[in-house]
Amino acid sequence: MHRKLLVSALRIASFAFALLTILIAGSGIGCGSPGAPGPPSLNLPTPVLNLSSVRIGNSVHLAWTMPTHTTDHIVLQHPVKVQVCRALEKSPCANVGSLTLEPGKEGAYTDELPADLVQGPDRLLRYEIFLNNHAGKSAGPSNVAYSAAGVSPPAVTGLTGQVRADGVLLGWQPVAESGRSVFFRIERLQLDAPAPQETPKSPLAPAVPAASQTLVVHGKEGGDPGHAIDASALFNQRYRYALERVATVAVSGQSVEVQGLPSEAIVVAATDVFPPAVPQGLVAVADAGAGAIDLSWSPDSDSDLAAYHVYRRDVHGDSPAQRIASVGVETSYRDAGAQPEHTYAYSLSAVDQSGNESKRSPEVEETLPSR
Repeated sequence: MHRKLLVSALRIASFAFALLTILIAGSGIGCGSPGAPGPPSLNLPTPVLNLSSVRIGNSVHLAWTMPTHTTDHIVLQHPVKVQVCRALEKSPCANVGSLTLEPGKEGAYTDELPADLVQGPDRLLRYEIFLNNHAGKSAGPSNVAYSAAGVSPPAVTGLTGQVRADGVLLGWQPVAESGRSVFFRIERLQLDAPAPQETPKSPLAPAVPAASQTLVVHGKEGGDPGHAIDASALFNQRYRYALERVATVAVSGQSVEVQGLPSEAIVVAATDVFPPAVPQGLVAVADAGAGAIDLSWSPDSDSDLAAYHVYRRDVHGDSPAQRIASVGVETSYRDAGAQPEHTYAYSLSAVDQSGNESKRSPEVEETLPSR
């Protein structure tokens, strides 16, 4: 009896295993079998996340980076249609332009504002862009970039540059700008910039300023200063300057910048024509045993000092002072050519690396006695 029951159980198990094998084979499940086909890709480009805007004059300049993949992580193979929309305050976003760009490229669009948006009070502008697939569908808008409608700050006019000992003095025609916080952005390009060094510099070496720099000058309370000093300009270099007014406006909880049109560029040759300071503290001491007169003085503080010139005049003669030596940046000199029982008047000048010589210091007299 038990034997019959065992045989019957084995037959049932074999039948169940065979039936399971047939079901698996019919469903396509198993090693090396293709899975069930997924839904087709909608080919929706990933929305832009880095849209930015800059208003200059009566135009708003937009910039962004195009995506490289769709929302389901498939590489984009074809150009993508871009739609740009603009909204004033809380109104709906309306299309203002479209263009087609390759995936991964840098995008740019300039929105020329209509007449009603470049006058009147400051109002908030919102910009978004949409990337559409071949069917005109989008995965949603980009991030929002803000700007402002209203009057743009006036362009800077009458820009001039004057080289002074303390830097380049820039001047322009001042304009009253009431009710706004205004600052001035100076774009400076060094035209004689040296070629970049390929060898790595020591971390202790002084930093070399970039050839192109942006300097900021904040307006004084209640008025346009009309001038600014570029104290970081280097002598014997040529610079190109352009200047624009920038207003910071607060609208609908957002703080945005509205930039005026830039001035015409000027080139300033910062030629060094300024002599160093007159040396101070000159002292003369006779050394009878050595048959010489020793001179010493206080060091000059000019950063571009190259040398000192030493002048001597025989007090009892009729000849003017003559230069008897040119020393480096040392602050002492021994006059071994002095004659015993002669009284000399000494003076000193400083010379910079551009060859500019200062006026001579006050004279000091000393007599070399006989041995």
